[in-house]
Amino acid sequence: MPKQFIMFVLTLFSVCAFSQNSFYIKGKIIEEATKLPMESATVYLSLAKDSSLVDYTITDKNGNFSLPVKKITQPVFLKVSMEGFEAHKQSFNELLKTTDFGVIGLKEQAKMLNEVIVKAEAPPIRIKKDTLEFNAASFKVRPDANVETLLKQLPGVEIDPEGKITVNGKEVTQIMVNGKPFFDKDGKVALQNLPSDIINKIQVSDLKTKKEELSGQAASSDKASINLTIDEDKNKGLFGKFMGGYGTDERYEASGLLNYFKNKRKFSVLASSNNINSVGFSMDEIFDNMGGGRSRSMYYSDNGSFGMNGMRFGSGAGITQSDMIGVNYSDEWVKDLESSGSYLFSDQHTKNTRKVKQANFLPTGGIITDGTSQTSSDRFGHNLNFEFEFKIDSTTTLGITPVFLKSHGKDRDKSFQISTDENNNLLNESNSDVYDESDGVSFKNSLYFNKAFKRKGRYVNFTFDNENTKDEINSTNTSATIFYQGTEPDDIRDQLKKNRNLKDNYHFDFTYSEPVTDSLSINIGLGQEWKQSSEDREAFDFDPTTQSYSNPNVLLTNYMSSLIRTARPNAGFSLNKKNFNLSASGGTAVSQFDAHSLYLGTVTDLNKNYVIPFGSMYFNYKLDKSKQIYLNYDFQFEFPTASQILPVLDQANPLNTFVGNANLDLNKTHNVYLGFNDYDYASRSGFYTYLGGDYYEEQIVSATLYDVSGKRTTTYRNVSDTYSSWCGASWSKTIKKEEHKYRFGLGVNTSFGLSKGFTNTEMYEAQALRLMPRVFFNYDYGELLTIAPSYNFSYNETNYANYTISSAFNRIHRFNIQTTNYWPKNWVFGNDFGYTYNSNISDDFKNAFYLWNTSLSYSFYDKKFTAKVKVYDMLNQNQSATRTISATTIRDEENTVLKRYAMFSLTYKIERFAGKEKPSRNWNH
Repeated sequence: MPKQFIMFVLTLFSVCAFSQNSFYIKGKIIEEATKLPMESATVYLSLAKDSSLVDYTITDKNGNFSLPVKKITQPVFLKVSMEGFEAHKQSFNELLKTTDFGVIGLKEQAKMLNEVIVKAEAPPIRIKKDTLEFNAASFKVRPDANVETLLKQLPGVEIDPEGKITVNGKEVTQIMVNGKPFFDKDGKVALQNLPSDIINKIQVSDLKTKKEELSGQAASSDKASINLTIDEDKNKGLFGKFMGGYGTDERYEASGLLNYFKNKRKFSVLASSNNINSVGFSMDEIFDNMGGGRSRSMYYSDNGSFGMNGMRFGSGAGITQSDMIGVNYSDEWVKDLESSGSYLFSDQHTKNTRKVKQANFLPTGGIITDGTSQTSSDRFGHNLNFEFEFKIDSTTTLGITPVFLKSHGKDRDKSFQISTDENNNLLNESNSDVYDESDGVSFKNSLYFNKAFKRKGRYVNFTFDNENTKDEINSTNTSATIFYQGTEPDDIRDQLKKNRNLKDNYHFDFTYSEPVTDSLSINIGLGQEWKQSSEDREAFDFDPTTQSYSNPNVLLTNYMSSLIRTARPNAGFSLNKKNFNLSASGGTAVSQFDAHSLYLGTVTDLNKNYVIPFGSMYFNYKLDKSKQIYLNYDFQFEFPTASQILPVLDQANPLNTFVGNANLDLNKTHNVYLGFNDYDYASRSGFYTYLGGDYYEEQIVSATLYDVSGKRTTTYRNVSDTYSSWCGASWSKTIKKEEHKYRFGLGVNTSFGLSKGFTNTEMYEAQALRLMPRVFFNYDYGELLTIAPSYNFSYNETNYANYTISSAFNRIHRFNIQTTNYWPKNWVFGNDFGYTYNSNISDDFKNAFYLWNTSLSYSFYDKKFTAKVKVYDMLNQNQSATRTISATTIRDEENTVLKRYAMFSLTYKIERFAGKEKPSRNWNH
């Protein structure tokens, strides 16, 4: 199937490439005063009657442009735009043949005023010094489309099946709306829920820290940030969407979003409830909240989970019923004081049945464990966060961002497992019923101050961060563990454990920067860290006489704590030139590490002092407007936890006893990242590649000893010269032929690493290779039809030393095709079909399945209402069977998944801007 698919795609590409129905217009853009060529000027054609975009291109480094077009038999404008220069405009009654416009000169604007651009006259793309800006109106999407759909139309932007966004190869980790977070900076709520037609500009820039943003420094990150600006006409109004649905097997979903925008004041309310494994944020036009739709991967049986301001949403396994309500507010209460905040409440109720088969490798032989479990989970969470930023004057900024979290959880796990050796001899079996009830409270805050001085590059920056958390867990455990080999007695438990975990982290950072020249600055600073954590556990056995957990269990009762104090004096420099940025800093960290424990009446104290060098470097070089290379390096160190370093027994797990090692050294890691990207906006094709890795000078690993019954004793040791590395590349291209639009691409990601550890006193080595090539193709026929097939392949191989098994591998094939038909008018018919094949998995697990989702909708009453019928898992084949290969185990796992159901839903939209109801849009103008 993959070979045939690739041949089909190549054939289709050839047909497109050799189409002879178009001709070219060309020319050269220069700066009139200097006669120098102008690179990255935007050249585009628009119809005179309504200024709608016909096509566009960008000039190359020599100022030349060439644009393929079809015959235009109506009045048309040729426009040229470049920031800082007067726009050029020529009109023609028609364009019927190849035309050379010769040399076109642009005049520099005499005085830069606040930019005012008529929306219809704005160029599709504008490349500024450090920002790539797209004009949303130039990229046509359907009137009901959300922001995520709009982003998919932008050149250089890719969104993978898991929702990861990259722009010219850089991952987008922050999405803002008018410079402010919309519920959260990761932007998932904004992408899925805001309508695309309220967006004016999409601004892409390198991700900056708050210090870099306030001080005007160049970004030192290989990540990207997107800012969505709302159209001025749409920034005063009320709009929202409400949806409710009910289906077979008592499946249901409901969600709603209401927004009120008035200049800088924004108020939004978001709510959802469903029992179909959705986090409730998706308002996808085809499948709403249904799993496996456009808004999330079809490759996996569950929807995964994601975090928002410290809270987790979604479930990684099982079937989840969830409810959520959120409020987001931002305003400028007083002059120069910008404020925003949000509140979120969520509750989730999950049930799952899990089946596991796991092979643990030993230097001689191995252990096979088969297990089943039934779990249920109830989670409740509150999240309250604010951001206040006060501009004291034009050079001084003060900000504070407090976050409050509170959670409550109830978890039950009934499980059974049995272990045998390689000769099928029974080693042990275990039955357990564990019930946990937990409460968590957290307060995080960041306080920052920045003062810029008259001389450019001179500034003082101060930040103070804290994180204070408290988790209390009461755990009831009824279990019976039977050992069939050796002299280990059976372990029968009926006990209650009360756990209280505290964490208090404080971080202070001060930086002073002094410019040496216009481009070179030096900086000195001081960082101070204070980290304290404690784990306090009391255990009680059940007393049959009192029918209560009142007998103290001293073997499971312990107290551990650690305190780390670190001073980080540092110095560095930054060099910012027209085509490159270079920054580096380093210093010496002076740390004091204190660990303490109380166990069986014995106090253990461990105190160590460290003097450790540290450093980081960032380099970015722009070869031209479309090509750049960037390099990151840093050296990090990490302290062991109290449980890893204190020689105290932890016997909470009847099959695995843990004990610390007082001779542990730190984790010491060198990290490097190299990237290159090139997106040619003239040809609408792009390429990027990256290479990165972590080299562990010292690494803390587990050292496990198995007895004859399969029971483990685990401690920790240091190893050196281990590493993990990764690299990848991607290429994509877009071709537009009248009503036909083709977008295709291919890429590959790979990783390679070396792990070390100890099993039964023998050091093992595991070399892991992962290779993931992919290919995709999107075809759009006007506004009537979309077809999007894709193929992904994953190959995993691990080679071992000092195990009876020399290697293990697994191959996964994933094919997906999405089709959407928008004809006849007001009807939408969508289908997502996926096939997954797992080549190497235990016989107890199914290795292949199909997942087909379908949806049919009809919009009426001026498209304010949409009625929809959806079917999930049409073939009733959905499953969750996965294989995970690690340095010491091969694990096959299967979890409960949603099966086939049908759903009917009704959606209502309200859109009123500037006090008027939004008029309907004629898409086919």
